[in-house]
Amino acid sequence: ENADPQKTAFLLRKAWTLYSVTPLYGFRRARLRDYARLLSAFIAAEKQKGLAVEVGVELDIKVALSSLAELRGSELDQAALLVQLSSRSRASSRNSEDKLVWSGWFCSVFGDDLSENVPEHFTCLPLFLTHGAESYTSLVGSWFQKTFDCCFRRLAISPLNLSWMVAMWAGCKLDRAASAVELVFSVPRLAQPLDISYAIHPEDAKALWDTVQKTPGEITQEEVDVFMDCLYAHFHRHFKIHLSAAKLVKVSTAVASAHCDGIVKILHSQYLPGVLMLLTELAISQIQ
Repeated sequence: ENADPQKTAFLLRKAWTLYSVTPLYGFRRARLRDYARLLSAFIAAEKQKGLAVEVGVELDIKVALSSLAELRGSELDQAALLVQLSSRSRASSRNSEDKLVWSGWFCSVFGDDLSENVPEHFTCLPLFLTHGAESYTSLVGSWFQKTFDCCFRRLAISPLNLSWMVAMWAGCKLDRAASAVELVFSVPRLAQPLDISYAIHPEDAKALWDTVQKTPGEITQEEVDVFMDCLYAHFHRHFKIHLSAAKLVKVSTAVASAHCDGIVKILHSQYLPGVLMLLTELAISQIQ
């Protein structure tokens, strides 16, 4: 709730790929500038196929590491860590602006379940989100794993968790016109891939959720199941297709969209902490 919309605006409306990360060992917030120089040298060395590169020399890829203190849920959470890679063309002038080519950030929003049980010298930032070329993601991930003895894993989102997301986000109040709630299903066991897209007017989706939810502010699995069953029944009544036999692969709402491959786009700053809390929970469950 304390997140500054201006400082976090760049996180919105981008497709972020999700990873879970085990706790970082020996990470020191005071050494961010040193880490940036070392990571920059590592990337340059890898690009030159292992040739040694002197630390501190100006390179094609510039690395910036910074803290985002606004992005945490409780006092136990560590401030988010932003990693940005920028490139400067060799032909461009020294005064020209660097071009941002890749962004990634580690965060923990209400990640108390993990941080309370971790020994000293470990830093818990279980959720890692990236935007940019996979080659840079691989390089940054390799350096962090070698430097802080941690492990990265792609974070997929199950159909069950997607159904929770669409139920939670469809019930959110928004201060501006909302886009349709859309669910995309993949039909299994067909020779050719077939997806079914199911769009619901946002006011209808919210009205349905309001009739299902018993206690405002609390959500149960039973309520999510009833919500989804109502949507399935409506679709079957009109098209005679059982969506429950297909696989839910993507949900889109005015709050955020999420794909089963672990790709999320956050659309509304008001609900940024809530979305990150849910994703942090998923990341921690994969680590544990």
